[in-house]
Amino acid sequence: MEERGRMFRIGQGFDIHKLVEGRKFILGGIEINYNKGLLGHSDADALCHSIIDALLGALNLGDIGTHFPDNDPKYKDINSLILLKEAYNLIKAKGYKINNLDNTLFVQAPKMKPYIPLIKSKLAEVLETDENLISVKAKTMEEQDSVGHGNSVAVQSIVLLVSEE
Repeated sequence: MEERGRMFRIGQGFDIHKLVEGRKFILGGIEINYNKGLLGHSDADALCHSIIDALLGALNLGDIGTHFPDNDPKYKDINSLILLKEAYNLIKAKGYKINNLDNTLFVQAPKMKPYIPLIKSKLAEVLETDENLISVKAKTMEEQDSVGHGNSVAVQSIVLLVSEE
C-alpha cells in the first residue's frame, strides 16, 4: 500500500508457550507474579516472540526461528527484549518504523490488566515508538482448550509498518 510516496507493510505474528512450574512468567519483558512460567529455550516471552514474527513477516524477512534458532546455545534463557530489539533494528535498516502495533494476549490466569501499562511502556521503549501506537488486550479462553485450562499462553500480534520519510 502506498500513500503520498510512503510505503505501508502489514505483518502478523503468533506464539504459544506451555505454562510449567519452576519457570518465570514473562510477557512483554515484564515478570508477572504467578506460580507457573512459560517454557521455552529463551525466556519464552510469547508476546515478544509474536511481535518479532509480525515485524519480520511484514518485510518478508523470515521468522523468529530463522534469525534466533532455538537450538543455538547463545539464545538459551536470553531476554526476549534483546531479540525484539535486534528484529526491530532489521526493520529500521530497511527504512521502516512502526505505524501501529496491536496485540492480543490469550491468558486464562493470572489477570493481565494490572500489567498492561507496564508492558506497553516497555515495548514502546524497545521499539522506539509512542505507547499510544501500541495496543495490548487480554482475553481468557473461557476454560476451553490448552489456554483455557491454564496449560499455555498464546499471543497474536499485528503490526503496520510505514517507510521513513
